Formats: sequence, structure tokens, C-alpha cells
Amino acid sequence: MNEALIKQLGLNLGANGLPYEFPFHPILVHFTLGLFIIAVIFDWAATMFFLAKPVLRFLGLRARRANFYDLGWYNLVAAAVITFFTVTAGFFEMMLAQPSVSQKSSWGLGAGTTMILHGVGGVLLLAAIAILTVWRGYQRYHWRKNQIRQVQWSYLWIGLLMLFILFIHGTLGAQLGDEFAFHNTAAGLLRNGQNPNQFLQ
Repeated sequence: MNEALIKQLGLNLGANGLPYEFPFHPILVHFTLGLFIIAVIFDWAATMFFLAKPVLRFLGLRARRANFYDLGWYNLVAAAVITFFTVTAGFFEMMLAQPSVSQKSSWGLGAGTTMILHGVGGVLLLAAIAILTVWRGYQRYHWRKNQIRQVQWSYLWIGLLMLFILFIHGTLGAQLGDEFAFHNTAAGLLRNGQNPNQFLQ
């Protein structure tokens, strides 16, 4: 299937099994994680602003609760946008992967199972982040626009739950890169007893 896809697309693959030097998916993942984590943290910080206010005043920092909510909102919107590209790159690179049929991860899962769980999970997380963004937008511009607390408690707790789910999902992805060496040229070559430095000459 992978060979047929490669021929059909006319791709010229490098040593890492990709038509470009570095995998895009792991790079984009860090944007998704960073933006989403910051969004959740700042929404919580804005909601608990009464705890931070004395510290901010002591440090001489002029910040308002609304500024914290703004940071939470704009980071969430950015996370929703970038996650679309993160998932797209992940599926493209996953289709070009050559999973091992015998190796198991530290969780006892095969490469194929880990790949399927990570792929399906990525789509579900993209949908969840998109739904959270719409929900957050309705709170910001309609439901709670005239209230001091801009977000609902249920939204905040679901945001924390999402961080835990992202941790599990990210661990599956890390296993694909580290333990199964998906598009990780150096790790794959070392595992096969080859010297990765020979390809740098």
C-alpha cells in the first residue's frame, strides 16, 4: 500500500522515508500543545484573578482580568487552526511509514495498533479543540460577554481533562517516533546496527 502510494504521488523519498528532510508533524505538534496549554492556563488564571492580583500589584505589573481572557481566547483559536495542519501532516507521514509487524511498545502495543490509535485520536482531538473553540467563542461574545467571569466552570474543567488526554495521545506519538523510529532516521539506523554518521558525508 505504501509503495503504491509513493509511486502514485511520484515521491522521491530520503533516508527518513519522507520527501523532505525533517518530519513536519512533530514540529507542528509542539505548536498545538503550546497554544492549547497556554489557552487553558490563561483562562484559569483569569478566572482565579483575585489570587494573582496582589502579586501583580506587588510586581508593578498592570494587567486586567480581561487581558488574561484575551490571551486564552486567541491562543485557543490559533491552536484550532494549527491543529488542522498538525493532523494533516501526521496522516501524510503516517501513510509513508513502514511499521514493524513484530515489535511492541512499552505499553505492549504493536506499531500498527499504536499508529491507528494515534491517527484516530488525532482526528478526535482536532474535533474536540474545534468544538471547544466554538463553545469558548459563544461564551466570549454571547452568553457571558457582560459578566466578569467570561468562561463557564464546565469549560475550564473540560480544558484540564483535555490536557490529560493530550498527554496520553502525545505519549502514543512519542512511542511511534522513539520506540518504532517512524521517520526518525538516526534512531532507526542505530536500531538496525548502522552508523547514522555515514549518511552525513
